[in-house]
Amino acid sequence: MKLNKNKICFTGGGTGGHIYPGLAVLDELRVKFQENNISLYTIWIGCSKGMDKNIVSKAKDMKNEPCVNKFYGIPSGKLRRYFSLKNISDVFKIIGGFFVSLWILAKEKPAALFSKGGFVSVPPCLAAKILKIPVYTHECDFTLGLANKINLKSASKMFVSYEETKNLLSQNDKKKVIVSGNPVRPVFYNADIQQGFNFLGIKNKSKPILLVVGGSSGARQINQLVYDNIDFLCENFIVVHQTGLVNTTQDKSQELVQNYSDYHHYDFIYEQMPNVVAASDIVMGRAGANSIWEAAVLLKPMLLIPLCGHGTRGDQVDNAKFFEEKRAAKVLIGQEVSKERLVVSLKELLDEKNRLELQNNLKQMIGNKKPANIIAEYIFENI
Repeated sequence: MKLNKNKICFTGGGTGGHIYPGLAVLDELRVKFQENNISLYTIWIGCSKGMDKNIVSKAKDMKNEPCVNKFYGIPSGKLRRYFSLKNISDVFKIIGGFFVSLWILAKEKPAALFSKGGFVSVPPCLAAKILKIPVYTHECDFTLGLANKINLKSASKMFVSYEETKNLLSQNDKKKVIVSGNPVRPVFYNADIQQGFNFLGIKNKSKPILLVVGGSSGARQINQLVYDNIDFLCENFIVVHQTGLVNTTQDKSQELVQNYSDYHHYDFIYEQMPNVVAASDIVMGRAGANSIWEAAVLLKPMLLIPLCGHGTRGDQVDNAKFFEEKRAAKVLIGQEVSKERLVVSLKELLDEKNRLELQNNLKQMIGNKKPANIIAEYIFENI
């Protein structure tokens, strides 16, 4: 089968964390093609249900043009590490997703498939391998997720965020791995502090800005910590609170907006998030790989409260501990999370000397590299 060198396929989905980094690589690839006067046609294979199509379809490049030319939705079943009756029905969804992916890729004939992981990515990666389409995949977390453990078998190369992640793999698998860092959308590197202030309606910044985020769905635990500590928070910070679209209490947030002038509530911030992060002094939230790196490239001191316990493989805890070991973030995990410990941690971050130390450590850890560019350059040179 002759592959079309002007066409690249991307896959990943289920959550924004499996989409946004792929879009970052896509942006950089488009620049590479344009620099060489080559047109690029991009397709995306994601979940037929859920947020995937909505996020991908709305994504714009630096010229404010659509990033993806065509989106395909496939059936997708979740890969669970625990017993569930849904595992039985999801097997058939995965099989269905494989055959649909096989048809899509045989029809489109892309020069390469880039996978950002997530359960939806497994069938396209396997189908691409069978059709002899080069597969490149990326793992953003400190340890490999189940999908990427499977995708590694189909991949020509796997990119990882940390050298330590590569060292956890077998000698044979290490040969396939390139340490790139975690891809971050170009808009974060070009974030504008003043636009962040304008969006938030802050004209006179009298106190440090604390940005509280819990992902697009939100995090009940973090939201409750804000509600329980609102007096302390608003006394010491201008609080920008993204409560999420699901795990939120609208009545409570609206009550706080009316009673505290330094409390700013948002369900979800998308387009302006890079500027809001740039305008913030401290970022408090979960420890998903993408949100950490988005704050890190802007050298923002972080207080991380990773998701842990039943229903998670512990990836956020691993991410948080790694940043803590590098002295690049403050961390509260499990039983450490309390009103009292939150206040102590934030008081430490109010000290400008402590914030500066974290920023310097972040700078050393992240360096000057742009992970999305590293990945895009490798793919471009090998298609």
